[in-house]
Amino acid sequence: MTALPADLLTPLTFAHGRAMKNRLMLAPLTNLQSHVDGTMSEDEFHWLTLRAQGGFGLTMTCAAHVQAIGQGFPGQMGIWSDNHIEGLTRLATAIKAAGSVAVVQLHHAGYRSPKDLIGTQPVGPSDDEASGSRGLSTAEVEQVVEDFIVAAVRAKTAGFDGVEIHGAHSYILCQFLSAGLNRRTDSYGGSAENRGRIIVEILRGVRERCGPDFLLGLRLSPERFDLDLREIADFAQAVMSGKLIDFLDMSLWDAFKEPADEAYKGRSLMSYFTELDRGAVRLGVAGKIMSAADARAMLAAGADFVLLGRAAILHHDWPHRVETDPDFTPISLPVTREHLRQEGLGPAFVDYMATWKGFVTEPEAVGA
Repeated sequence: MTALPADLLTPLTFAHGRAMKNRLMLAPLTNLQSHVDGTMSEDEFHWLTLRAQGGFGLTMTCAAHVQAIGQGFPGQMGIWSDNHIEGLTRLATAIKAAGSVAVVQLHHAGYRSPKDLIGTQPVGPSDDEASGSRGLSTAEVEQVVEDFIVAAVRAKTAGFDGVEIHGAHSYILCQFLSAGLNRRTDSYGGSAENRGRIIVEILRGVRERCGPDFLLGLRLSPERFDLDLREIADFAQAVMSGKLIDFLDMSLWDAFKEPADEAYKGRSLMSYFTELDRGAVRLGVAGKIMSAADARAMLAAGADFVLLGRAAILHHDWPHRVETDPDFTPISLPVTREHLRQEGLGPAFVDYMATWKGFVTEPEAVGA
């Protein structure tokens, strides 16, 4: 048996909490498999625990919403009620039994919450005509902060090793970071520091109430979503310099690309974050990392770990496969529905992946 390359096999320690046994993290992936009330389903449990058993050093859940009004999609995992703790406890126990670090991603969709799904008007940092959402009052922003913190406490109660705060993809925290979407005039709007205040308060509150042995991460988008790359890089630096997090998860969409903004082209998008002074904070990147060579390239370019999404959907045991084949490359797309079922995706997740262009083969026509 050929050993896994040392750069991917090497354990990774954090300033707080458990270490990863390797540099491979399961990315938080929307999968639509939870029950209507946000409680754990067998399909969700199976999908995640199979990845832990497949060798991922850290297994992260999909985005779990911290307020009922913050739900972003059907079948989303919930963590806004103590009713969710029982299922989460079962999940955390199984992930850790497989030797993987167990982490919940905490989320609020903000103005991206569909009105028909949540049954009321969605909310965001400011009134938004396009989405029909209303701006939160200052007291309501403070409640969002509190509910993220309480959700982290629920995760710890359920036995999870840590949480990741979802500040990317134009969900509510990302909306606050945007100068275009956030037009507030209170302490949560205006300057870049004020727009990032909600995230800073959440991170400080989670650390204070969950203690020094709890792993704390943050996911950010560097561009798109009405964001400025330099502002996001500066915010990432401030969070790391303030020792507010243990790891930073940069969702690049394509980890090999240059910035979209002409003003920042000429170098890789990733390089704007690998050049930052991280201190003890670990940096991970996500975005079209499919093969073992892709993952090694990211580490060679300065990342501490990689997050695998599509590759992990295609192969629940991606880490174990690389142990035996250092040149492992996933199965080519598109794949059959049967392949995805064999890899532990439930019916709702398979149907969702079929909406991704070029991912799932079209079913054969009847009588063909």
